[in-house]
Amino acid sequence: MDVIDSLMPYLVHLVVLYVSVGVIYLVYKYKSTATAATTNLPPGKKGLPYIGETLDYVLASRWGTPEKFVTDRTAKYSPDVFRTSLLGEDMVIFCGAAGNKFLFSGQNKYVTSWWPDSIKKALMDPSTVDNSSKEESTKLRAYLPPFLKPESLQHYIPVMDTMAKEHLDQLWSPYNQVQVFPLSKKYTFALACRLFMSVQDPDEIEKFAKPFALATAGLISVPIDLPGTTFNRAVKAGRQIRQRLFALITNKKNEILEKGKTVASDLVDSMLMDGMTEVEISNKIIGFFIASHDTTSTAITFIVSYLSDYPDIYNRVLEEQMEVLRSKGPGEPLKWEDIQKMKYTWCVACEVIRLAPPANGAFREAITDFTYAGYTIPKGWKAYWTVHTTNKNPNYFPNPEKFDPSRFEGNGPAPYTFVPFGGGPRMCPGKEYARLEILTFIHNFLTKFKWEKLNPNEKISYIPSPIPEEGLPIKLQAAPSSQLMMQ
Repeated sequence: MDVIDSLMPYLVHLVVLYVSVGVIYLVYKYKSTATAATTNLPPGKKGLPYIGETLDYVLASRWGTPEKFVTDRTAKYSPDVFRTSLLGEDMVIFCGAAGNKFLFSGQNKYVTSWWPDSIKKALMDPSTVDNSSKEESTKLRAYLPPFLKPESLQHYIPVMDTMAKEHLDQLWSPYNQVQVFPLSKKYTFALACRLFMSVQDPDEIEKFAKPFALATAGLISVPIDLPGTTFNRAVKAGRQIRQRLFALITNKKNEILEKGKTVASDLVDSMLMDGMTEVEISNKIIGFFIASHDTTSTAITFIVSYLSDYPDIYNRVLEEQMEVLRSKGPGEPLKWEDIQKMKYTWCVACEVIRLAPPANGAFREAITDFTYAGYTIPKGWKAYWTVHTTNKNPNYFPNPEKFDPSRFEGNGPAPYTFVPFGGGPRMCPGKEYARLEILTFIHNFLTKFKWEKLNPNEKISYIPSPIPEEGLPIKLQAAPSSQLMMQ
């Protein structure tokens, strides 16, 4: 029954799509024949009319891993680039470090940013949907508020530290058993609400959290807006989120004007003071929530999981964190200098992200015809770079299935082989925020608890990011921190 329920939205999509399959197929066949006749396209296939290979990707993720979709095609067609059709779009998958480098360095020369309709229509203001894939999204993505720069973020480390402590005290300590994934999502979402919008009331946070969960569930789905579909629920939830955001932004704007406020207390304040409109701020805040919520909570969850499996690595991370703790006075919060001491812990986090990547990649759109690896990519086609062409590639990471944090010590991996935050002009602006958030939480968790997994063989679902099917249940014990500090 669980399998049927999980596939129901896709079955509904299929029924709707095939009602008009004749017309769609004729148009599709005509376009495909015309394009193939005039260009030297990369090898590959488009799959079914309109939906292309979207279901293949979904099913590969549901019953296997997302990289299977990619590795099967690189083996069959080309290790450099192949074509497919996803989310109703002609798409070219760029592979390997060379493909990453080309797309990152070709921003605004060969390609520009692009978001699938499912994302634009579900979460963005309708008035920006038409241009969001070109000039507007590029402008918003290029904008990096002072709030997110490292020199500013370091002042928020004590807030992150305090919130991590409060979260663990309130939602973890009272229980012998907890589920790591849902609790880590509560932490990352509450922290984002606090730092992005100064929202701290649990009821207000929940009013954002519920529709946000529905909206993100439909981000990568066939954009058929009919009752009962995942996409339809996402669109309704996105409308609720925007309404709440507009009200919050308007109130903060009035407060700035009335009080003559000149110092930003959060990300919304920062963008208002830089002259951004309510619509721009809303789109940007939603984007930051997507980038900072599910991805960091997934990373935290799998760090906890992998540390359970490797006692030697756990002990080394624990000792590093205890050294930081021993250097602090009673009740003294973490600061920038403390985070910089957590070098091995971050190596472990990077190795976890390599093996269980929270984000799979990102889309681009060709703004001109161009040639790559001997093939022509037509203007208007979509491009996609994915971590799954490098993260487990033995050419870049020998014995790629082995959990080995030492890969990231010293100079680390070769350029463009490990790109969890993208690269070039479009590198994720929240990279440093995510690093601080993860390390702050792990420090507090390791110095407060010992734990063991209740189901060492728990299955992982990929939809498309990895999620423990049971939420990673663990048994908690208090860590003997006082004894360790006396050693």
